[in-house]
Amino acid sequence: SKLNPDLKIEGILLTMFDGRNSLSRQVAEEVRRFFGKKVYNTVIPRNVTLAEAPSHGKPAVFYDIRSKGSQSYLSFAMEFLNEESIR
Repeated sequence: SKLNPDLKIEGILLTMFDGRNSLSRQVAEEVRRFFGKKVYNTVIPRNVTLAEAPSHGKPAVFYDIRSKGSQSYLSFAMEFLNEESIR
């Protein structure tokens, strides 16, 4: 607030989420409680493809577009663009 008072949070994207892990669920719940509507609906899961893609020098959607991680990022892109068109 002191260094850049005009800086605003556009939104919060939950990444590396593992629904089997209680800590992931707890963190997501706390983030949603604190930031409310600023948290995007799309959640990016922990995913092997997302971990492997950089070592192949490719974005995940070029490495394996069918993976759950890639599909989640595409869903987020659509959510983000739809929200931007509303503003």
